[in-house]
Amino acid sequence: MSRRIALAAVASSVLPASAQTSTFPRRAITLLVPFGPGGIADLTARAVAQAMAPLLGQPMVVDNRPSAGSITASQAVASAAPDGHTLLLMSNGHAVAPSLFRKLPFDAQKDFAPVCLLARFDLALFVAAGSRFKTPAQLLDFARAQPGKLTLGSVAVGSTQHLAAEWFKQLAGLDALVVPYKGTPAVLGALRGGEIDAAFEILGPWLPQLGSADSGLGVLRALAVSSAQRFVDLPEVPTLIEAGGPALQRFELSSWNALAAPAHTPPEVLARLNAAANQALAQPALQRQLRALGVRPQGGTPDQLRQWLAAETRHWADVVRAARIEAS
Repeated sequence: MSRRIALAAVASSVLPASAQTSTFPRRAITLLVPFGPGGIADLTARAVAQAMAPLLGQPMVVDNRPSAGSITASQAVASAAPDGHTLLLMSNGHAVAPSLFRKLPFDAQKDFAPVCLLARFDLALFVAAGSRFKTPAQLLDFARAQPGKLTLGSVAVGSTQHLAAEWFKQLAGLDALVVPYKGTPAVLGALRGGEIDAAFEILGPWLPQLGSADSGLGVLRALAVSSAQRFVDLPEVPTLIEAGGPALQRFELSSWNALAAPAHTPPEVLARLNAAANQALAQPALQRQLRALGVRPQGGTPDQLRQWLAAETRHWADVVRAARIEAS
């Protein structure tokens, strides 16, 4: 199945009849987020929850429970009552984790009921402002002419950024070194300091680094974005599909967030949650809020999310296997 699953916006101005007569929700809904406060996932979750709450007639409370492999939050939701009052913010990490951990206390495809894909946020290939590489083609030509010399930075092994760099190497057939750092600030410092040639990072948080150097933080350049289409606020920056040559014609990826409930949640509850999510994502105010974060609102049906998760899990398993990353 193609990873480019069409995710139609199915927002409706009227909730399903079965949902209208349901007693759900009877109290506040808790949304468990497997990441700390302040990041893209957390900000996306809070923005969507705030927009959904009036549609559901109950508050939505975000509960941050960060942990490796999203285990803490995921395990709590998997064991929660399947009544729709406890939800999980799923992410790309749920598709990657089965390949990185020998044993998980949950199965993302069996222990959760998909609700809705909320958002996708793209990555970009960044270089320092003074880099000799002005285009992806120049970077690729250098890497092929001098095997083993190109260095690509990313955050921790197994992150979306790290796997993006590994997949980039695989598709382009490069002998290059991927250098993982403990966090995004360390990657930024290494790039500015010339320790690495380029880096893969989530686009949104680094948008301010592409402007003026007046702040003293320096200036980066985005050589290309990872999505199939150009980022609307950076129309001059090509996609890697456009600028990477024939080898990178399949290079489309993004990180993502979605809503899921415990398995066995009643269909009418899932339907109401899905309708509210789609209605919220169709609101211009929320769309503007997410766009400012570098996030693309999505939407769709539970079945589309189920297919998306399965396809992403297969894809990243192939990348991890080719990169020879050992599960812990």
